[in-house]
Amino acid sequence: MEKAPIPLAGAPIIVSALFGAEDAAFLTGLRRAHFPFERNHLDAHLTLFHHLPPSIESELKHRLAQGTRGVTPPRASLAGLMSLGRGVAFRVESPELEAIRESLRDAFAPLLTPQDAGGWRPHVTIQNKVEPGIARALKTDLEADFRPRLLAIAGIGCFYYRGGPWEPISRHMFA
Repeated sequence: MEKAPIPLAGAPIIVSALFGAEDAAFLTGLRRAHFPFERNHLDAHLTLFHHLPPSIESELKHRLAQGTRGVTPPRASLAGLMSLGRGVAFRVESPELEAIRESLRDAFAPLLTPQDAGGWRPHVTIQNKVEPGIARALKTDLEADFRPRLLAIAGIGCFYYRGGPWEPISRHMFA
């Protein structure tokens, strides 16, 4: 049974890092190859917040514009692979991106869901909702050739979540 779309006025906001073109293509290619087709409605992404109230949209956009305009992109790297139990993700390390997220978390603390208020484990999911054995096999396969690599963070995007693909609100690009 398909869920009814969430009306625009009540749609929660998702905040996600935006990758540079080369990294976006690499990670999305892996996601398309390994994520169950019928469940894969998104390109590869690095979620900073999963469910912000739509009432903060204006303030959020203002803070992101101030925090990105003329600012050097945060350094980031794909540091390893992690098991999601029924999937696989790349673990991301970026103290600078974590600082940006902490600043937003502090600003909106009373409005955050428990998931967004808690600790953040930055990662890019490339497979999910598969049998655990399939996930373990992919992780083993990817680990055989894995080398840490830089990850280009080009900006931060805001999106409405209305039950399916994310609906773009705004993009805030680093210098």
